[in-house]
This record gives sequence, C-alpha cells and structure tokens, in this order.
Amino acid sequence: MQLLHTMLRVGNLEESLTFYTEVLGMRLLRQKDYPDGKFTLAFVGYGDESDTTVLELTYNWGVAEYNLGDAYGHIAIGVDDIYGTCEAIKARGGKVIREPGPMKHGSTVIAFVQDPDGYKVELIQLKNQGSSSQKLTAEAAS
Repeated sequence: MQLLHTMLRVGNLEESLTFYTEVLGMRLLRQKDYPDGKFTLAFVGYGDESDTTVLELTYNWGVAEYNLGDAYGHIAIGVDDIYGTCEAIKARGGKVIREPGPMKHGSTVIAFVQDPDGYKVELIQLKNQGSSSQKLTAEAAS
C-alpha cells in the first residue's frame, strides 16, 4: 500500500496554485476540468505521483469559501533550513503564522504557514542535512 494524496477544497484555484507552486516550490503535476460535475482537480507536489504523496486541490465551480471545521489539522513538510525557508516564503508573499522555534513540550523546530484558504502547513526542521526531502530555500524555489 502507498499513501497517494491528500485532497483540499479550495475557493480560488489560481491563488492556491500560485501559493503551492510559487511560494512553497511544488510543481503542478496535472490538472483537469470536469464540466459535467462542475469541478476542477489539480495535483501538486515535490515529485512524481508514482514516487511521492501529493496534494489534490479540488475547485468546485462557483464555491469561493469553505468552513474548515475544527477536525482538520495541517499538512507537514520537512525542510533542511527552516529559518531560511520562512524568510523565502515571506519574500514570495506567503504568510508565516508561527515563526520557527521549538515546539511546545519538545525540541523539534517547527513553523506554520497558511495558504489562501486558511489551511495550515507545518514546516519541520529535518535533523539530517543530507535528506532527500524537498528544500524550500530561496534557491530551490526560484
């Protein structure tokens, strides 16, 4: 078995695609309109769907806003340089809602950013600098 994707409903597909590709450095992997169902699916990620888990952004035509509820938490992305990553995200217009620092009751360094729909994205400082996880430094996301 393999975890394939997480789906997020978005109110403005173009804003969300800009955030996930230009601010967080993901690639648009595929996008398709479904006119009979009045929705569009766009898949974004750091690698091919055959190798990595990706995000499915679902835009239901004509729906601009969702109640996120209190059950959903966040998605998480491992980064090699959390401080540089947050600065790069801010420089590209992203919203850092919790600056980097140790998590409460622990030592793992985390930060949170927020996408245009209000979904939270946790950034986690990786311990191994040689990790294969996507780097979100200004150079990698440019």
